[in-house]
Amino acid sequence: MKKYNIALTIAGTDPSGGAGVQADLKTFSACGCYGTSAITALVDQNTTGVKNVLPIPIEFVADQIASVLDDTGADAIKIGMLHSTELVKKVHQTLSKYPIKNIVLDPVMVATSGDTLLKQSAIRSLKEDLIPCTRVITPNIPEAEILIGEKINNQEDLPNYAKRIAEELTVSVLLKAGHLTDDQLIDVFYNYETQETLELPSQRLYTPNTHGTGCTLSSALASFLAKGYSLNDAVIQAKNYIAEALIAGAQYQIGKGHGPVHHFYAFWK
Repeated sequence: MKKYNIALTIAGTDPSGGAGVQADLKTFSACGCYGTSAITALVDQNTTGVKNVLPIPIEFVADQIASVLDDTGADAIKIGMLHSTELVKKVHQTLSKYPIKNIVLDPVMVATSGDTLLKQSAIRSLKEDLIPCTRVITPNIPEAEILIGEKINNQEDLPNYAKRIAEELTVSVLLKAGHLTDDQLIDVFYNYETQETLELPSQRLYTPNTHGTGCTLSSALASFLAKGYSLNDAVIQAKNYIAEALIAGAQYQIGKGHGPVHHFYAFWK
C-alpha cells in the first residue's frame, strides 16, 4: 500500500479561505501532502480584515493534536498563531511527547496594522519553550524586530539578523523581506544545522492579493520537509511555490479587500 506524506497544521481559521487553516490545507494538497489540522481559534475574518476571534479551549486544542498524531501521525507540522501564554505552553507540552523533527513555526505576533497580537509573557514563552523544539521559524520584519529587540531598516542587514536570531534561539530562520520598501526583495534563510546562509531574491509584485502569504509560505515549507527534502531545498521549493502562487493570484479579483494567492495555480488557471 502507498503511504501519504502527512502534514499537520495547528492554527486558527479563515472563513474566506485565504489564510489560516484553510490556506494551510490547500497548500499541503497543492504541494503533494495529505493535510490534517488542529484548530486553535475560530476567526471571524474576510479579505477586509479580522472582526472577532473565538479561542478554542486549550485542552481541546491539545486533544485535537493528540487525536491526529496518535492515529495518522505526521511527517511535518506547521504552527500558526497561538493566542496566549497558556496555549503556547500546552502546544509545546503536547508536541514534546512525539518524536517529530520537522516543525515549522510562523511566529504570528504583529497585526497588519502594526499592533502587537501577543502579550510579552506569550512572546517570552514562544522564545523559551516552543521555538527551541522547532526546526524552522519564518518571521517577517516586524516579528524579527520583536525577537531580536532591534529595528531592521536595510536589506543588507538581513543576513546578519537572520544569523543572530538563529544563534540566540537555536533554530533555523527564514527571514522574509516583504515589509521593506525595495523593489528587489531578498528573503534570507540561515540554516542553523549547517551554518549556511541562502539569499532568495524576487521582484516585488504590486498586487492587493497578499492575504495569507505567510501562512502559505510556512505550510509549503512544512510540505516539502514532509516529503523528505533537505532543509535548504525545502526552503527553495517553498519560496518558488509562494512566488508562483502570488503571480497567478494577482490575475484574480475576489472580495473587497486583500485577496488570496492562487494555491492551485499548477492545476487550474
